This record gives sequence, structure tokens and C-alpha cells, in this order.
Amino acid sequence: MIAIIDYDMGNLRSVEKAFERLGSDAQITRDAGVIADASHVVLPGVGAFKDCMGHLEEYGLVEPIKRAVESGKPFLGICLGLQLLFDESLEDGVHKGLGLVKGQVVRFPAPHHTGHSEFKVPHMGWNSIKKEKDSLLLKGIPDGEYFYFVHSYYGAPTDMGVTLTTSDYGVNFTSSVETGNVMACQFHPEKSQRAGLKLLKNFTALRS
Repeated sequence: MIAIIDYDMGNLRSVEKAFERLGSDAQITRDAGVIADASHVVLPGVGAFKDCMGHLEEYGLVEPIKRAVESGKPFLGICLGLQLLFDESLEDGVHKGLGLVKGQVVRFPAPHHTGHSEFKVPHMGWNSIKKEKDSLLLKGIPDGEYFYFVHSYYGAPTDMGVTLTTSDYGVNFTSSVETGNVMACQFHPEKSQRAGLKLLKNFTALRS
């Protein structure tokens, strides 16, 4: 069973529907026991970093998330769910994250700073990925494949060795990470059609 963590911040139903299309048993939940019993855990997210961390703390979900990661079960962060894994975010101040990936969440530079007026913030739409290392999460997904993005901030890892893919949007940024059983993508696989469903199918095939 795949536990999709519910903290009132994210496209939960669209993520659930994507797994249902694959024939997977997925459950939206904020129950610590359900998360502990799940074979896979997904942390989606849309909104402001500070608010999301506040909701995770309010619903008592920080420790269940960390225990799930420590258990070794496959864990997937999506969009803001990737950013929450980092040490801290610089969105509207400095805010502490879950600390599961070393580094900061930073904002795309304004177009006039990059000299590329075509790169509006937020970064919204289809963009390609460049594979930086091999991963079962990306099995059967070609280098240069396109995924759907909606974000103004991105994770900047301290150790680039955790970077799974990069993408270019005025700057070259980390678009997905993998460290042990923890994987996360800045793009939305549930909105990325065939390629996104392939990634989610690969995730469901992973074992502890």
C-alpha cells in the first residue's frame, strides 16, 4: 500500500488518481499507523514552504515521515515535497525543513539578473531533464525526457552527488534527487502524462 501524506497542502487527489491508473493501492492519510504500515510513502506539496512545515508539525507528521525514511521503505517527494526534505528554505525568510537532504531551497533569479527575459518566474510548463546518474526510478525514461514543472524555488544540495537529474531554466538546477531510499522530484509526475506514469510505476516496483 502506498501512503500519500495528507497535510492540507498539495494535489493529493491527482497523485492518488495517477497511482490508481497504475493499478496501485494508494491511500491519502495523516494517520501515523497507516504511514508506518505502508510499503511506500509519498510526500506531495503545493504552496508556501513555511505553511507546509507548519502543517506537518500541526498534524504530528514530522516524526512519522522520519521514521518511514529510517525504515528503508521507498519514499518519494513531489514538488514542494522535494523542497521540504532540505535543511532550510529561503522563501520569505529562513525556515527549517526536515533535514533529510543537506542544502538550501533557493529562488530562481529574476529575469533581468540572468539577462534572459524569456525565463519568467515561476517556472511553469514542460521542461527536459538531464540524467546525472543511473537510478531505478528513471528506468526506461530517456535522457532529455520532458516533465511538467510549476515552481519559483528549487533545492540546491550541498552534495551534488544526491542530484539525480538537472534541468535548465536560465540556471542549471537540480530537478530530482536520490539518496538511499529517499527520492524526490521538483516536477509533477502526476501531471506529466506517459513519462510521469512511468516514473511512478518504477517507484511502486521498488522494495525496501
